[in-house]
Amino acid sequence: MAGAAAEQRRLATVVESWLGRPVLVVGDAMLDEWRFAESDRLCREAPAPVLTLRRRISAAGGAANTAVNVATLGGRAVLVAPVGADVAGDELHDCLDRAGVWDRTVNQPGRPTPVKRRMLAGNQILLREDSGDPDDALDPEGVSRLLTALDCATEELRAAAGGEAPTLVVCDYGLGALPAPVRAWLVEQRERYATVALDAHDLADWRGLAPTVVTPSFAEATRLLARAGGATRPATGLHLEHPDHDPADGPSELSVGAAPGGARADDGDDRPGPVGEPTPGEGRVALTGDGLSVTGTGVTVNTEAGAGVDRAVLAESRLAELRAHTGADVVAVTLDTEGAVVGGADGERRRSHSTPVPASHAVGAGDAYLAAMTLALAADAPLPTAAQLAQLAATITVSDTGTCVCRREDLLTALDLPPDAAGHPSLVGTDELEALVAEHREAGRSVVFTNGCFDVLHRGHVRYLEQARALGDLLIVAVNSDGSVRRLKGPDRPVNPVEDRGALLAALSCVDHVVVFEEDSPAELIEAVRPDVYVKGGDYPPELVPEAPLVRRLGGQVRTLGYVPDRSTSAIIERIRAHSQDREPEPARETDPPVDTRTRAS
Repeated sequence: MAGAAAEQRRLATVVESWLGRPVLVVGDAMLDEWRFAESDRLCREAPAPVLTLRRRISAAGGAANTAVNVATLGGRAVLVAPVGADVAGDELHDCLDRAGVWDRTVNQPGRPTPVKRRMLAGNQILLREDSGDPDDALDPEGVSRLLTALDCATEELRAAAGGEAPTLVVCDYGLGALPAPVRAWLVEQRERYATVALDAHDLADWRGLAPTVVTPSFAEATRLLARAGGATRPATGLHLEHPDHDPADGPSELSVGAAPGGARADDGDDRPGPVGEPTPGEGRVALTGDGLSVTGTGVTVNTEAGAGVDRAVLAESRLAELRAHTGADVVAVTLDTEGAVVGGADGERRRSHSTPVPASHAVGAGDAYLAAMTLALAADAPLPTAAQLAQLAATITVSDTGTCVCRREDLLTALDLPPDAAGHPSLVGTDELEALVAEHREAGRSVVFTNGCFDVLHRGHVRYLEQARALGDLLIVAVNSDGSVRRLKGPDRPVNPVEDRGALLAALSCVDHVVVFEEDSPAELIEAVRPDVYVKGGDYPPELVPEAPLVRRLGGQVRTLGYVPDRSTSAIIERIRAHSQDREPEPARETDPPVDTRTRAS
């Protein structure tokens, strides 16, 4: 038991170490839309169910969901991707904003935002409608703007990280966001990034990138080996062939074994086998009757092949070739419900396992896997640790229908550790705060500092604090004591005592530490903390912030963030008072005797 606890603490230390890690995500961003309906009858026109829409959920998908997972796991995520000037694009921007992703997407008028719309009844996916044509290529101006955004975002991350080279994650799902000029630019600029992760449907398009890690599915790995010609044949006898031309579409994952609609190789049935999810531009792969041969001519799966073949064994036998063909230090072949097989430069093969779940629960689980694997490797975690955390992040996200997102808190809870057990308490004293700041600085983390009364916590406060947290690696909030609030706001304030105000602030995921100060000005705390960024709320320029000269003298910068309109503590209190006055109770009528009097008199 002691050994298991020590292992959990070791993994939690890695999760803590990647806090604030700068990560640039580029690629195919899309919107996932989930429509939940009910059906209790068939329509008269056809034997089809009549659906009544009950609920609709939108979530970031593709590269956008990878960026969201990086942010929720504790990294500092920046997304660069083309997004349409449409309603779906607006919803995607909102998803990124809520997750704390730095949105550096490039507006592309006339090119729709890719959307995957799923209709469900009883949590069963009935159909999926995809919009956004991969043939809608970026025009030269769009490519130029995307390259400019990449260059600026790279420098922005480097500056925010104190000169540290950022991590790059490339998500290429064949939807046109990464045309040849963009791929060439990323290959040329490889040295600007410390760690590079690649998730691509067609790995052959990325020769020369020399990624740190690639995370192909089994089908994607097979296609790459087929195109490479399979010059060497492993001991298992796995043979790969590929046609001279690619079919128009193919599966995003290879299914092994019998499946609905599948045909047996020996029954003479010409029905097609299962082809998985068609994706434009992908080559099809097939596992043929001997259970070992894989071709690129189409999908044929039969019971005999499925019964005798372990995809993990096949993947393990080709890890060295995959590393050679991709130039990657690490190859992680994902096997959906069967987990993953991971190999590094040491030649060791590492196998991780997952729990089978309905397909509607696993949408985006690969994004969580990619995000956790990337953050762990960027934090210099050993490969076995990175593989373990990546599989755990993917596994704990698949408990319900929807697009998978893994939070840092979820990961630590899965390790049987509360979020604060791996880090530090949120509510701290002044002396303890100085020691904590010194520890964070030693780890290379930047400090954001803000202060205020935060008397009645409302939406404007939360939005402001989330934006402040995105400016650095950790956020310290200094809250005025009750006496300080009375001197600043008047004798009828605060409404809530400082114990309650501090506890609510500490409960916010975007707040790392809360400290109470007695003075009317936070100057002494600013001297002690020496923040890298000092944040105040308001629409005025930073030069008008009273603490600005002090912060700049200490080497920090000052930022002002606009409030959410019509959201303020004073306005909320006034509305409550006005509402109370409007509803004053009517005086009791003298003609009405007490209830007990009437009862006795009856």
